[in-house]
Amino acid sequence: MIKITLPDQSVKEYPEGVTGLDIARDISEGLARNVLSVTVNGEVWDLDRPIRHDAPVKLNTWDDNDGRSTMWHSSAHLMAAAIEELYPGTKFGIGPDVENGFYYDIDLGDKTISSNDFEKIEKKMLEIARRKESFERTEIPKEEALDFYTKKGDEYKVDLISDLEDGTISFYKSGNFTDLCRGPHLADTSPIKAVKLLSTAGAYWRGDERRKQLTRVYGISFPKQKMLQEYLEMLEEAKKRDHRKIGRELELFAFSTKVGQGLPLWLPKGAELRDNLEVFLKKLQRRAGYQPVITPHIGNKNLYVTSGHYEKYGEDSFQPIATPSEGEEFFLKPMNCPHHCEIFKHKQYSYKDLPVRLAEFGTVYRYEQSGELHGLTRVRGFTQDDAHIFCRPDQVKDEFIAVIDIVLLIFKALDFQDYSVQISLRDPDQMEKYIGTDANWDKAEQAIIEATNEKGLKAEIVKGEAAFYGPKLDFMVQDALGRKWQLGTIQVDYNLPDRFELEYIGSDNQKHRPVMIHRAPFGSMERFVAVMIEHCAGNFPLWLTPDQSIILPISEKYEKYAKKVLTLLNNYEIRTLIDDRNEKTGKKIRDAETRKIPYMLIVGEKEENDNTISVRKHGSGDLGTYTVKDFVKMVEQEIERLIPEA
Repeated sequence: MIKITLPDQSVKEYPEGVTGLDIARDISEGLARNVLSVTVNGEVWDLDRPIRHDAPVKLNTWDDNDGRSTMWHSSAHLMAAAIEELYPGTKFGIGPDVENGFYYDIDLGDKTISSNDFEKIEKKMLEIARRKESFERTEIPKEEALDFYTKKGDEYKVDLISDLEDGTISFYKSGNFTDLCRGPHLADTSPIKAVKLLSTAGAYWRGDERRKQLTRVYGISFPKQKMLQEYLEMLEEAKKRDHRKIGRELELFAFSTKVGQGLPLWLPKGAELRDNLEVFLKKLQRRAGYQPVITPHIGNKNLYVTSGHYEKYGEDSFQPIATPSEGEEFFLKPMNCPHHCEIFKHKQYSYKDLPVRLAEFGTVYRYEQSGELHGLTRVRGFTQDDAHIFCRPDQVKDEFIAVIDIVLLIFKALDFQDYSVQISLRDPDQMEKYIGTDANWDKAEQAIIEATNEKGLKAEIVKGEAAFYGPKLDFMVQDALGRKWQLGTIQVDYNLPDRFELEYIGSDNQKHRPVMIHRAPFGSMERFVAVMIEHCAGNFPLWLTPDQSIILPISEKYEKYAKKVLTLLNNYEIRTLIDDRNEKTGKKIRDAETRKIPYMLIVGEKEENDNTISVRKHGSGDLGTYTVKDFVKMVEQEIERLIPEA
């Protein structure tokens, strides 16, 4: 008998070799009908895989991330099976699940697939799903697998298998379709009740632009047709909120092929928006004792070799810049932290001087393949609201908590009410991915866990998501459409101070290593603005929006009074403009609504005589007549609700 510990910490005994499906049936037939996979000791397994040792076990349904992941991975195989039936001779690359659905990279030879073919592929997928075909796992030696695919002429599988460790290679078979796969999968295809193919894209094999471009087909599946319908409705709403569309309409940013792909151009209103974000955070940072610094856009290659970034991310950087000096190479700055280490190192600090908090809105550059670029969310040049805190070990927890406070204040000011917290730790099975000693990692991980607990944040612990130099705390924000975005991040790092030999003089008059905390509440300005646009559909909080109000004179006769009102509002630092076009007032109001300007101030004969303004609010209609002073008071109170200390 073995002991199985369930998520509620109850313990049940089962015969050795019990499966996840057996446990589900023991709990209830309803659970057995809905369970999709089982997590054993933190690893997701097939439902029919025997459990032979005592273990913590979690049964995954559609409501669990691991359950959805299993269904979408199986759906990728289902799609491949359908494509193989419809397009014989197709070769398959990889077919993973992703955050929302799945994809498969395929080589169709001289054939093509477009959105016109989606419906027939979907019908074939559902036809196969109704057959209730089981997913059967088999394992064969690596040499046998290589021989099989070499004879078959499938260069993609040969390439994949060649990189796998010697031993047994696993395959999954469902119906007539068999593919190289680590798993896990559903017990059979029957839980897949609704499918939708979403798009196609080009994808270079293994992300290498020098290799063949395959067709990537994206899709999503659900256990109920109603869920699919709700998802499609959400997609339609997402299209309306697409930050690229709203960015064009509100004249916030643009891209130019002559400037280069993935390099955004901030237009005046977008620059104003960004500047408002920066001013807000800089004010918070000044109050919290941060010092501003500025570093160059390039750095010597040796800087990134020392930090370890070159070894880990050299291939994701732009090609080095050679100088006339032999052997001298520079890189476009891919991150700010090595530069900040050198700033700390320029003088000798005492233990009394710490913590030292250095902050910079630093622009960095990373090479993203053209197919991966997407508006502001995936770019090649972006600005981080970066800061690095150099502190004593006894200060780590307090400093970490202080950063959490800044992040939470930002979320309040931007009305991000729904967020979750994730503690990202090392992957114990891939320790080669990380630098530094186990002792330092243990201290860093413990500091994050203690600080998070002290703040009362319920955090999910995820292994394998840490930075290569240290663990981190990530804030996952859920937007108005229910999508999750990773925005703010805080990281504890004992390793870069070692690599850069950073020191301070302790109370014992000896040299000691500081601890380094990396933090970026926004993450990158580009991605943050994109998420914010889609979250509020371009209706920015009043304190942030580039134009807070617009004055609409009903005719030329009242332009002089409109300018007087403008001067008064500018004196109160309320960002205002005048629409003095020779248009009817109704047209001006409609245009201001489209531009999502929060307040429209209409002035005519009555307003001029009474020294007032008629106020109309975006999306709400007329609010009545105000004096300029009363309007200013209303605006200040609205801002105060989101930013009490503004």
